[in-house]
Amino acid sequence: MFHMRNERRAPAHSVPGGGAGRARRRLSGYEVQRPGPRPYDDAVSDSITNPDLFAPTALTYDDVLLLPGLTNVIPSDVDTTSYLTRRITLATPMLSAAMDTVTESDMAIAMARQGGIGILHRNLPIESQAQQVRRVKRSESGMVSDPVTVGPNATIAELDSLCGHYKVSGLPVIEEDGSLLGIITNRDLRFVPPARWSSLTVRQCMTPRERLITGATGISREDAKALLAEHRIEKLPLIDDQGRLTGLITVKDFVKTEQYPNATKDEEGRLVVGAAVGYWGDTWERAGALAEAGVDVIVVDTANGGAALALEMISRIKSDSAFAGVDIIGGNVATREGAQALIDAGVDAVKVGVGPGSICTTRVVAGVGVPQITAIYESARACTPAGVPLIADGGLQYSGDIAKALVAGADTVMLGSLLAGCAESPGDLVFVNGKQWKRYRGMGSLGAMSSRGRKSYSKDRYFQADVSGDDKIVPEGIEGQVPFSGSLADVVYQLVGGLHQSMFYVGARTVPELKANGKFVRITSAGLKESHPHDVKMTVEAPNYTGRE
Repeated sequence: MFHMRNERRAPAHSVPGGGAGRARRRLSGYEVQRPGPRPYDDAVSDSITNPDLFAPTALTYDDVLLLPGLTNVIPSDVDTTSYLTRRITLATPMLSAAMDTVTESDMAIAMARQGGIGILHRNLPIESQAQQVRRVKRSESGMVSDPVTVGPNATIAELDSLCGHYKVSGLPVIEEDGSLLGIITNRDLRFVPPARWSSLTVRQCMTPRERLITGATGISREDAKALLAEHRIEKLPLIDDQGRLTGLITVKDFVKTEQYPNATKDEEGRLVVGAAVGYWGDTWERAGALAEAGVDVIVVDTANGGAALALEMISRIKSDSAFAGVDIIGGNVATREGAQALIDAGVDAVKVGVGPGSICTTRVVAGVGVPQITAIYESARACTPAGVPLIADGGLQYSGDIAKALVAGADTVMLGSLLAGCAESPGDLVFVNGKQWKRYRGMGSLGAMSSRGRKSYSKDRYFQADVSGDDKIVPEGIEGQVPFSGSLADVVYQLVGGLHQSMFYVGARTVPELKANGKFVRITSAGLKESHPHDVKMTVEAPNYTGRE
């Protein structure tokens, strides 16, 4: 019987900001314990990078189970808060993958509201990606400091297009000098026939300034809420002494705060969002545009995070003061050496996974990769002593795999196929034999890397930016489809619920306790068969389980 344990003899290591034993950090305003450096042996004779011709067997999620322990933990009482980067914590330790059939602004907004974070894909022009960042940051806020506005001479049709793009119900109306003229909302347009939208202007339909309730710049959140309630209004423009618009507070933001108490937000009350960049061509301009748009996290996203060009790009971004408020994630790697290289380059988190994705063919096409449990475990041998969080990217099939990833050494997990079927994903909805599916493809697939009527921005992820034509692409992924799974909120509920159950079985109230108490046992193919439903014909699928093909 094979056991992977966290208890090891260890030399003394130091963690930035921490001391011996357990290093204290703050999570969402309260003190929690984050384990200090794991006691790893200096010797790496059991490492997968052992010079022996055949290194020890590498394991993935289906190869291990967590051992049940004595527990007095109730699933509903556990706290799943964990570190995404050195600075950012997530109440729900999940990221949506930076894939063009998984994460655009709708998914990023939904993920942040559920306590996770969405990473916007980069297979689109720079301005389009930056615009998606702005949509997420403006979707809700304690106070919008740079609200979207409209001029008085714009048509109602133009206003409708603008409101539809930003998914808002109305906009402040300002002059060129920023002076507030009024506000226009769906109330003002309720009895305006759509046939007249192209001829009517905003000035003709808006509620003028003299009839508005406004607040002073710097108003407290409590006073703003009282004004909204007293006058039964949905939007409160903020103006300075000269009558210029300086911000906007909406009742929606108070409602959303109550509806999504675990939402991942920045210091200004805006949703947190990440975005992917590469290392080649327009990467520097893309990173700058994302930072200006307000992105919180930039992921230098490559198939091999140990490549010199990717490491150089990370170092360049980290050394530039323009990115001082942006955390940098590097990936992907699958070994201790790869993780250490990213740490030395200055990353705030390491992303682990080479070839585990359901649509990835790297391990077959290139013959390269590491089964994911071992990849996480090995990478953690570098990340944990350095105090750098680890993201497990790919290979997760069920909610139980999340707990396995965390015990192996991850702090959060990145999900692709598990989220691709959600209503918020950008993939097309298709019907096959009366059943709903959503298109899903790897970023190394021919569809993602080839032109197909538009420019591909994905080729450099697989270091093929210099290929002369689409017929010269060597794909490392496939195109497929996944079952439609409904709203993201329902999917995340089941995934987090499974993690809660894992923590109950292990006897852990927090993620640090789960990582400390969790122990693995290796299983055989017979054990895997025994783990899944067997010797029955499944007639009704559970919301958190689908049969294996």
